[in-house]
Amino acid sequence: MLVGAISDSHDHLRLIEKAVQTLNEQKVSLVLHAGDFVAPFTVAKFKKLNSPFIGVFGNNDGDPELLKKRFSETTNCTVHDRFTQITLEGYKIALLHGHETELLNAVIDSGFFNTVIHGHSHNHSIERRGKTLAVNPGELCGYLTGNPTIALLDTINDQAKIIQL
Repeated sequence: MLVGAISDSHDHLRLIEKAVQTLNEQKVSLVLHAGDFVAPFTVAKFKKLNSPFIGVFGNNDGDPELLKKRFSETTNCTVHDRFTQITLEGYKIALLHGHETELLNAVIDSGFFNTVIHGHSHNHSIERRGKTLAVNPGELCGYLTGNPTIALLDTINDQAKIIQL
C-alpha cells in the first residue's frame, strides 16, 4: 500500500494544493499529516484528496477544537489529538508531531511499530532504528528550509522516499 506523509503545512495554501495534487497523481491509498496545520481554513484544501486523510495536532495548531470541527465536516478526513496509530494489513504506523523528543524516541525505539511518521523539525529524514522506519516528511510549507517536501511510504516493501515539491 502506498501512503502519503505530510507535516508542517503551516497555512501555506498553494503548497497544500500542490501536495494534494501530487498525492492524487501518485494514487496513494491514505494520507497521514503529522501536525502543524495551524489554521482551520486549511482543511478545505485537504478535502480534494482522493484518499482518506488522518492527522494529528502539532505544537502550532492554535485552535484544535475548530480544526476538529472542520475535519468532522469533511468526508474521509479524521484528526486526532497528539498521537494515533494505524494498522494497514498488519503494518503498524505511529503518527505524532514529534516536538516531545523523549516521547518520539520512546515510540521509535519501542520496536512496536513498523514505521513512525513525525515532523516538527522541518527537516526531512528517513532513518531505520532497529526494525522501525522513522520518517520525517520535512516541511510542506518550505518556510524554514526553502525546500517543501512530502514523503511516500510503501508498506509492502517497508521503504519510504522524500518527494520535493
